[in-house]
Amino acid sequence: MYFFMKLMNDGGPIMWIIMGCAVLALFIFIVKVFQFHRDEISVRELLRGLFNVLQREGIVEALTLCDNTPGPVAKMLSAGILARQHGDKDIRSAIDDAVLDELPKLERHMAVLGVIANIAPLLGLCGTVMGMLRAFEAIQGEYFSAAAIGAPLAQALLTTLAGLVVSIPCQIGYNYLTSRIESMTLDMEKAALELTGFFNRKAEKSAEAEK
Repeated sequence: MYFFMKLMNDGGPIMWIIMGCAVLALFIFIVKVFQFHRDEISVRELLRGLFNVLQREGIVEALTLCDNTPGPVAKMLSAGILARQHGDKDIRSAIDDAVLDELPKLERHMAVLGVIANIAPLLGLCGTVMGMLRAFEAIQGEYFSAAAIGAPLAQALLTTLAGLVVSIPCQIGYNYLTSRIESMTLDMEKAALELTGFFNRKAEKSAEAEK
């Protein structure tokens, strides 16, 4: 703890700003990881169960299955089934509306994490400039000594290092979470196509049976 506080004090006020960004980024990353872990499901198994109950007109049972399944895919499928139950011929619009509602939830706070990854090196550079200015002031002073420029140079190096140490993991975490969002978005698109295809085939069979 003493070593940590010494580093923070040697780095100056910029170090505390960088540390605040690091804590915020870590909090966002943990929250998003738990969110995606909670929403992770087997889309194939969910669709198989839905198609089984929908094949025998179990609309209520299908909606209950969607309600008991976490994640945006289940909510999107529920919107499509509800639209079909209400007699809408084009359920794709209902599905698209549900997707538009779910995507912001997936992307929430991601922009903040991306901003931290981008500005952390700039904050470190700002601290470096401040440290170098202090070093030049010490050099121009009346009582110049090597010890006088030690603290400013330490500030310059520490803030640069801190900015990079925060930025690199943030960028890796941002890319990882973005890939998870893209994967879940792709699952939603595939599930939407399979649900609309199922209802279209069912409607064609019903039309042929009536003939």
